[in-house]
Formats: sequence, structure tokens, C-alpha cells
Amino acid sequence: FGGCRRLYAGRRDDEQAAYVRESLPEWDFYGVPRGGGDQTALEMAPVLFKRSEFERVDAGCFWLSRTPAVPGSKSWGAAFARTVTWVRLLHLPSRRELTFLSTHFDLHPPAITGAARLLQGWAQAAAQAGPVILCGDFNAPKDSPAYRQMTGDGPLRDVYRQLHPASQAEATFHGYGDPAALASIDWILASAHFQVLSAAVDATLPGGRYPSDHYPLNAVLGLQPVEQTQ
Repeated sequence: FGGCRRLYAGRRDDEQAAYVRESLPEWDFYGVPRGGGDQTALEMAPVLFKRSEFERVDAGCFWLSRTPAVPGSKSWGAAFARTVTWVRLLHLPSRRELTFLSTHFDLHPPAITGAARLLQGWAQAAAQAGPVILCGDFNAPKDSPAYRQMTGDGPLRDVYRQLHPASQAEATFHGYGDPAALASIDWILASAHFQVLSAAVDATLPGGRYPSDHYPLNAVLGLQPVEQTQ
């Protein structure tokens, strides 16, 4: 199961997005600027998917706040408005639908905790209807209340931890090579509809340079047979 990805958190709806769209003509791009009226209003948490593999059935965005339907809204002491982008996709080879979500949490702990509670409830409802994948920069390590909220009693599981339960090499944030900054704050979570075939942090440096202050986290997932998820 492949062909769907999330861009790095912080993608802006300006020349960056235009460059990605132009460079990946076979991929559909969906994202909504988070708004909020400040210098970060153009940031998105977009999703890309390959048109030869998926058909978009529905898509939307909501804000990580007490009023998630209000564009640019923020709560719990958040510094910036934060969004969740979601797409419901038809996987063409299997003719099965799934929901894919992408997000970027705030920096302040109360806002992170509030966002996790809101998003966990949304994902739980979505997983009752079918497969769900959620990925993002959660700005929280894996010993945080937010991680426990997202991976506790709900439907989502950490795909990296399923294959590497005791790994010490899962840090994704590196602050452009600062050993003291290493933290595992980028997660891929999925419902039990999926089998995790591979999951790895890509620490390669193209041309010897860091393309971001985060390492990419890659995973390959396979849809479980329908009878195993009922």
C-alpha cells in the first residue's frame, strides 16, 4: 500500500506549494492555510496522493481549537492557529476507502494536550467507518500525555513502535544536526486495518545538507483483509 504521503510541517501556500505542484504533476495536492492573521497564516499541513493509486472522495480541514469549524481559531493558550487536513480516498487497486489526516501541533503543552484530545475523538469516529492513517509534527515526545492520549485506548497505533518496540533510533527532530535537540516528535499512527510492512527514519543527507530540521519518517502499510478488521 503506497503512493500517499504528507509533506513536511511548515509547508507554505506560496512559492513552496507552487514548486511542489509543478514538480509532482502525477500527485494531487490538498491543503488549507491555517490562517490566524499572523506571519504564519500561510502554513498548511497538506496531503499528496498519487492519482494512479487513489481517487479523492471527500476532503476537508478543521482547526485544533474549541471551535474547530471556525477558520483561524485557537484555544488552550496556543501561540498560532493549527489545522488538521483530512482526505477520504478510494484506493483504486483494492476499491477500499480510507481516511488520511495530516497535522502540525502547537508548541505550548496545554495546547498540545487539548489538540490531542480533540483529534483522538475525531480519529476514533473516523475509524468506526474504515481505515485511518494520521501523521504529523506533534511537538511532543513519546512519553508525553499527548502521545498517551493518541495511542492509548483509541483505535490508533504507532506504526514505528509496532516494528521497533524498544528502538533508540527513532528521533525525527534534530535541529539541523544538534545532538542535544534530538526528539521523536513526528509520528505515523494507523488503525488496526493496516499491517505495518516497514517503518524507518530517513537520516540521509542529500548532497551532504539537511533538507529540513526534521528527518522524514517513512512507512509502508498493507491493508488487512476485510474479515480481519471486523
